[in-house]
Amino acid sequence: MTPVACGGLGIMLLVAGVPALALAHSGLPTAGAEGSYEQAPVWLAQALFALAWLAYIIGAIRRQPRFGPHLAFHTTMLISGLTLFGPLDTLAVRGAAWHMVQHMLLIVVVAPMAVLSRPLPQWRAAMGAAVDALWRLLHRISRHPLHCALLHAAAIWFWHAPVPYIAAVQTPAWHVLEHASFLFSGWLFWWSVLRPSSAGVLEAALALLFTVMHTGLLGALLTFASTPLYDSGPAALADQQLAGLVMWIPGGLVYLLAAVWATWRWLHTLETEPVRAGTYAP
Repeated sequence: MTPVACGGLGIMLLVAGVPALALAHSGLPTAGAEGSYEQAPVWLAQALFALAWLAYIIGAIRRQPRFGPHLAFHTTMLISGLTLFGPLDTLAVRGAAWHMVQHMLLIVVVAPMAVLSRPLPQWRAAMGAAVDALWRLLHRISRHPLHCALLHAAAIWFWHAPVPYIAAVQTPAWHVLEHASFLFSGWLFWWSVLRPSSAGVLEAALALLFTVMHTGLLGALLTFASTPLYDSGPAALADQQLAGLVMWIPGGLVYLLAAVWATWRWLHTLETEPVRAGTYAP
């Protein structure tokens, strides 16, 4: 095993130890038969997370990645592990602002970094050709940025509606499902806009602009709401308004910068395509 792979395995084991400590201090039920049953989805999520990381390490031994994507993948998994299972998860259950920080880390940090780290060749090297059909399906879906943007938008708006949001705060199973939908839809979305086909560059820019607008709208609704949507405590409205600002400003800035980059890339293709066709010379 290479030194980098050993380092990745060490980090994985370190992060794998965080969930148990976090759950021991969490407000979620942990004692008794009913509490243990409710925590089963969290344990399953931890197991899948560790398996995904271990599969990459095994695949990296069989098909060595470049250093940059390799380092980016381990950084991504470290951030996602601490976001999903670390102390932030406990804070997210107690306040809307911390919950939004967790959401934004998953959607605008972990998801795009997972795309840029390009882990699919290593996962395929570990799991074999049996999963090729899944990779081909995901690749076909990613060729349609606007479809991926709509799927991503549906996940964001659904889980920020009061009933699903409260269910995710109160029930571990719904909490896990919420995070899974954010990660899956976010990964597909960023895959579609960061690595579009040559014919899909304009669609990728439009998908990002659409995402800037609807996430900004949701952030504004939370920020300027006159009544709390998720809680009835004395500081609930201020907490919700801060959550809206987290989505609106830092989250929206990431989407906006990506939209500017995608638009520049589209304009660049307009300049280079005639040159390739031999119809224009600078």
